[in-house]
Amino acid sequence: MLKQNPTANRASGHRCRKAVGALCILLLTFGSGAGMADSERDHDRARQALEAGEVLPLRTILERVERQHPGQVIDVELEREHEDKGSPERWVYKIKLLRSGGALAKLKVDARTGAIIGKRERSGPEHEREQLDQPRSGSVGGGS
Repeated sequence: MLKQNPTANRASGHRCRKAVGALCILLLTFGSGAGMADSERDHDRARQALEAGEVLPLRTILERVERQHPGQVIDVELEREHEDKGSPERWVYKIKLLRSGGALAKLKVDARTGAIIGKRERSGPEHEREQLDQPRSGSVGGGS
């Protein structure tokens, strides 16, 4: 029998609730004014895709992402996009994570399978400072 870590489960649930809350705030913020009809249509399309089994729930996606890429979720988007020119559209979660040391990771996740299909990471301020403090190889002056 597997033992569950209640502290880890609470922390994971807390992060999921924060991410869902942030997503709701984004929907409300960008859903006001002229873009409200578009936002409502997008929300309806996403809800229908979830109900039809075309996408995994955000909670499931975030739990999978957290295991492979620890960090604080700061933004989540669910979009339709073409894989290649002429290919059918697919649902994609775009997730921004703040990693330790201030690094920012941007993940693209296939919303149907949960597979990570793209990743970009920018170094945080600590890493940049380390790079600046290191001597450069091939410096000009005082050489051969």
